[in-house]
Amino acid sequence: QLDLVESGGGSVQAGGSLRLSCAASGYTASSYSMAWFRQAPGKEREGVAAIDRDGSIDYTDSVKGRFTISKDNSKNTLYLQMNSLKPEDTAVYYCAADYRRTPLPGFGPYDFGFWGQGTQVTVSS
Repeated sequence: QLDLVESGGGSVQAGGSLRLSCAASGYTASSYSMAWFRQAPGKEREGVAAIDRDGSIDYTDSVKGRFTISKDNSKNTLYLQMNSLKPEDTAVYYCAADYRRTPLPGFGPYDFGFWGQGTQVTVSS
């Protein structure tokens, strides 16, 4: 019931910044939880940040203080502002959503039923 399209990925040098966007469409009248995940080659998909439908926010420890998740409800768009990027942030970043309340902390990929196609983020040394 939700279609998600990510944008904003690219290549930057370490210490740089990027802002990812995720536009949601479909049945957006109901509240929904949203999250950013990332997956590097050969590694498992990991949760980066999430906003539960009740408004709670959680970040994985490695991005706390550097990344900020936010949502513009009028535009049905999720954002991930990424500052002080490090090479280890290199991955495909995915937007995810679900109408269900997502337990935070400890959210995972199986808590979300709707996914975007991903956007590549590459951080060079």
